[in-house]
Amino acid sequence: MTLAEKRNLLGSILRGYGRAAVAFSGGCDSSLLCAAARDELGDAAIAITVVSPLLPASELEDAKAVARSLGIEHLLVEEGGIDEAVAANPPDRCYHCKKIEFAALARAARSRGFATLLDGSNLDDEGDYRPGMRALAELGVSSPLKEAGLRKAEIRELARLRGLATWDKPAAACLASRFPYGERLDAAGLSMVEAAESFLRGLGLGQLRVRCHGGRLARLEVPP
Repeated sequence: MTLAEKRNLLGSILRGYGRAAVAFSGGCDSSLLCAAARDELGDAAIAITVVSPLLPASELEDAKAVARSLGIEHLLVEEGGIDEAVAANPPDRCYHCKKIEFAALARAARSRGFATLLDGSNLDDEGDYRPGMRALAELGVSSPLKEAGLRKAEIRELARLRGLATWDKPAAACLASRFPYGERLDAAGLSMVEAAESFLRGLGLGQLRVRCHGGRLARLEVPP
């Protein structure tokens, strides 16, 4: 199937929903999904972002900027603390986190009359360890990019063609991913990692991670 055919299939899938809310992180994948939903459904599409201590402030600002540029309604769901099941940081932390956050997204969507919640998972995600995908399945979240057979490189190309500023944005992950499993998460540690990564981005680095070990050691991961 060609890229154009996959884009047409994505449009057909979205039109089939009639009305849909997009779980929006501000990254390349969910930005393309928001743009496609806006193109196909107009005002019958909205974007929703969970604001939590695990989301870097820069990602939230990116999400707001993309939503403004698309003219799509953008709801923010505030999540002030870190649930104990997530703070304990077990190997399946992502499952617990996604279950909590997407349940909140679904409630917000339903309160606005949107029964369908979409996320930006793509075909390449199936090859990674992603316990959060189980939570999405349990909650009945739909993944139209994956359903259309789109892979990451194809999503970037479609985003570029659509004129989205996020088309070449480096892949991101929540701040919790910077800590080894079993190391407890707290607001202070998350803020420390966020500040460190913000500083490094200010030096001109793009794709990067600051891995935190016990609050006393930082391991920097940057491209060669």
